[in-house]
Amino acid sequence: MLSPVLSAIHRAPGRDWQVDELAKLAALSRSAFATRFAEVLGQSPGAYVLRHRLEHAARLLLTTTEPVGRIAAGAGYSEAAFSRAFTHACGSSPRVWRASVRSRGEAPTSVRT
Repeated sequence: MLSPVLSAIHRAPGRDWQVDELAKLAALSRSAFATRFAEVLGQSPGAYVLRHRLEHAARLLLTTTEPVGRIAAGAGYSEAAFSRAFTHACGSSPRVWRASVRSRGEAPTSVRT
């Protein structure tokens, strides 16, 4: 029941997902969907989308040379909003994080939200 929802989020991380849309994909009411999602995944749909967007962006920061602004747009953020969200989740700005992790040769770590 949640598989179509997770597939959609993963296919389009930058989309402005609304709980109503996701509930329709799951063929559930909004409240039943939100409850079921939290029971199965341990977090709200909004928190899941946020974490997935930031993890997707972190992978792109490390595996591409795309500018931060383009990565931000692909993750559904303005560059400024992305920088704030990423800094909050990872402890440093996207540019600083990218340079630091690349210089240490580390694999991306999970993003906290």
